[in-house]
Amino acid sequence: MSANPDQLKLVKEHSRPLPTFCVARAPESNRVFFGSADFKVYEGDPAAAKFEPKELYGHESYVTGLALADNMLVSGGYDGKLVWWDIKQNKQVRSTQAHTKWIRKVVATRDGKLVASVADDMVCRLWEGNSGKMLKELRGHQEQTPHQYPSMLYAATFSSDGKHLATGDKTGHIVVWDVDSGNQINTLEAPVMYTWDPVQRRHSIGGIRTVAFSPNGKWLAAGGIGKIGNIDHLEGKPRLEVFEWAEGKKLLESETDKFKGIINHIEWAPDGAWLVGAGGAADGFMIFFDAKGKKALRQEKGGSHIHAFVFDASAESLITVGHNKICVYEMKG
Repeated sequence: MSANPDQLKLVKEHSRPLPTFCVARAPESNRVFFGSADFKVYEGDPAAAKFEPKELYGHESYVTGLALADNMLVSGGYDGKLVWWDIKQNKQVRSTQAHTKWIRKVVATRDGKLVASVADDMVCRLWEGNSGKMLKELRGHQEQTPHQYPSMLYAATFSSDGKHLATGDKTGHIVVWDVDSGNQINTLEAPVMYTWDPVQRRHSIGGIRTVAFSPNGKWLAAGGIGKIGNIDHLEGKPRLEVFEWAEGKKLLESETDKFKGIINHIEWAPDGAWLVGAGGAADGFMIFFDAKGKKALRQEKGGSHIHAFVFDASAESLITVGHNKICVYEMKG
């Protein structure tokens, strides 16, 4: 049985002085790690009676990606660096200048053997989780948008078996990769998530902000925002698209009416029964969908604009991080 979205309830809420962009949770423990706009990485348990986050180390800019690879916490930031921190010995192991532009996402395989990082240099790099050795460079995204402005590479995710990797960019272009060979297997398109204003600002907004494989590996969900009228604000509808990626078939396009804003993070339930997207504009939201995203099961206002979240192993506990707040939810049946 999966955790039940109908039982979702807020149990803790903590104010923070600055936005928190990313979060990682050590398996079967209460150790939770956070990356912040103050350039620092913290550890703390937001479910504890008293939340007292401890500073671990810093970057030279925003910390925007965190992933756990066995005993290594790997963080990425707008400084283009990846930092490896040994969570058992509580010390920094290495720092690598991994990208030439802002790092947007850091993810790891479930077994912790591989780490992937994506950045606005439009490159995905694969690294050994423990040694930090770079293994491959994956180049399948254009450096410029169709309107000749710099693009951005926001999203990455591994399949649960670690055999496939998906990456998504600002223009709505998704690439699915074979991890062993580094070859492209397929490409998918979600162009509605990209808005270009040719008149008022000559500027674009949107993009694939998050991707997630279903537990069985057959479907790939992508989250972002629908078409936007005023590109100075996130006034479009949260948008979810689901693909049967191996066939290149789009199963669903869904936009919800209750909230406005961008979906920054998607996760599937461990049994694949539902998926949840979180994000926001001025305020935050969480939207739960059925397995193929055909209908919204529940839509809830978040404590703030949500940048990321993390489940425990059962998905009965959910920690969200975002603009000036960290929240803990439970979904116990």
